[in-house]
Amino acid sequence: MACLEVCKEGKFKEGREECTFDGTVDWHGRPAVKAKSGQWVAGIIILLNQGLATLAFFGVGVNLVLFLTRVLQQSNADAANNVSKWTGTVYIFSLVGAFLSDSYWGRYKTCAIFQVIFVIGLVILSLSSYLFLIRPKGCGNELTPCGSHSSMEVSLFYLSIYLVALGNGGYQPNIATFGADQFDEEDPREGHSKVTFFSYFYLALNLGSLFSNTILGYFEDEGAWALGFWASAGSALAALVLFLGGTARYRHFKPSGNPLSRLCQVIIAAMKKWKLEMPRDGEEELYNVHAKDCSMNGNRKILHTDGFKFLDRAAFISSRDIDDQKRGCRNPWRLCPITQVEEVKCILRLLPIWLCTIIYSVVFTQMASLFVEQGAAMKTTVANFKIPPASMSSFDILSVAFFIFLYRRVLDPLVSRVKKTGSKGLTELQRMGVGLVIAIVAMISAGLVECYRLRYARKDCTHCEGSSSLSIFWQVPQYALIGASEVFMYVGQLEFFNAQTPDGLKSFGSALCMTSISLGNYVSSLLVTMVMKISTEDHMPGWIPGNLNKGHLDRFYFLLATLTTIDLVVYMACARWYKSIQLEGKCELNDQEENFRV
Repeated sequence: MACLEVCKEGKFKEGREECTFDGTVDWHGRPAVKAKSGQWVAGIIILLNQGLATLAFFGVGVNLVLFLTRVLQQSNADAANNVSKWTGTVYIFSLVGAFLSDSYWGRYKTCAIFQVIFVIGLVILSLSSYLFLIRPKGCGNELTPCGSHSSMEVSLFYLSIYLVALGNGGYQPNIATFGADQFDEEDPREGHSKVTFFSYFYLALNLGSLFSNTILGYFEDEGAWALGFWASAGSALAALVLFLGGTARYRHFKPSGNPLSRLCQVIIAAMKKWKLEMPRDGEEELYNVHAKDCSMNGNRKILHTDGFKFLDRAAFISSRDIDDQKRGCRNPWRLCPITQVEEVKCILRLLPIWLCTIIYSVVFTQMASLFVEQGAAMKTTVANFKIPPASMSSFDILSVAFFIFLYRRVLDPLVSRVKKTGSKGLTELQRMGVGLVIAIVAMISAGLVECYRLRYARKDCTHCEGSSSLSIFWQVPQYALIGASEVFMYVGQLEFFNAQTPDGLKSFGSALCMTSISLGNYVSSLLVTMVMKISTEDHMPGWIPGNLNKGHLDRFYFLLATLTTIDLVVYMACARWYKSIQLEGKCELNDQEENFRV
């Protein structure tokens, strides 16, 4: 049976192969053929790429706090702050990658370029560690601190890790969205696979870090820092080669132009007409593009909504706009189509939800800093084997894998039967709320463990590592709870922001997830600084001193549990207020596919 093929000119003709209906194109800019592009062949390549890249990234990030304390001789509080700032910068760079992807380069080119930067940063880090930082040779383990370093050597180290931050940050939001692009959401079967992809993507991310948190974490904890960094560089290079190898199979969305200019046009056009009197029921007088041009740069139209009425002025057709149209021109800074106005409304509606995810990210970032320092102050030996404190995050990864399976195979079908809504289980917003609840329990668990750790600690230790007889395995519940909360919060976030952002801002939607983690790290750093400033008054050691046995880390965990509880209440109010985006289908397809499909 002959199927449809969409020509470059946008017309339909009878051909032998069926093309995608979501507007994707192949490497040559031609409409993507379903049988020869995308789907799980491309999706698996991207998942493997993500796993290898994550292995490389966490090979640096998971033990960075110990590298700073043991090699660069920083205090616990300074090291925790520097890790938070670095991790935050990683995700700030995600906005740069998303902007370049949505506006100019497209997702494929953006992913390739930032992966090259990522590899370069890891190579410089490996060389500087091997040649300059690990001195004397074999230092950097628990027993042998390293010597002092020159300002140039320290600067080279920071240059390398911030190149790693730039490369990974610019790559991450685009690879998630690029993977979702490989599935045609206009096809019911592929649309289901697209939703499933985000769960597998987050699973690949966690499994990729499992090797870093265990094997690499062990060698780095023993002082083999250069070996660990070289392994990360090799993994990143393998990820880049694998990604480039799948080039011919990928589907692509064309970049939609600068979203900042579109946003500014709406705001300025609305401000220019702020004195005009708008009709009460004036939707028919709002500017809408013609049916044949109904999508902006190939994107679907967004239906008009009643919220943020002031912005509707940008689409209101005034007498001056009518005169401009008669002359065959339209000033985009005075008159914007409804879809463009609704783009701005979508972003404004997303912002309160996004802000509520920042406190959760404060909780999440403790795994890379204070959880590691807490574990280092506990009994880390089993028989004659020493457990690296950073490797405890492997329980977080195992928890993520378990709860992804549990949710997709058990909870989602069960909730669907209870709600009697077909295949729809918990909504993305509901899942994010569940993630916040579990995060509260995780912080309470961490605080209780710290209380018991202090009971079995030696107060007179000169350095805190291994000073408590309480086993490090008491940390398992807090790591497992964080993993469970991630499945509900971060997977739900990925799906939510990808679904609720306009077609031309999909990478920006993924970047919002990353940026919430970024700001969470900065807020964590700010909280640590404020807590230390307040708690060290009157010559007190503070809550998070160099010797944790003289501090009260448990109080900091309980403070985070309290803040997350307040955040949950605000989030519930924002979730009830939120209204979902309403999209029309691809106009050329929806109006004609039934007539042309043979």
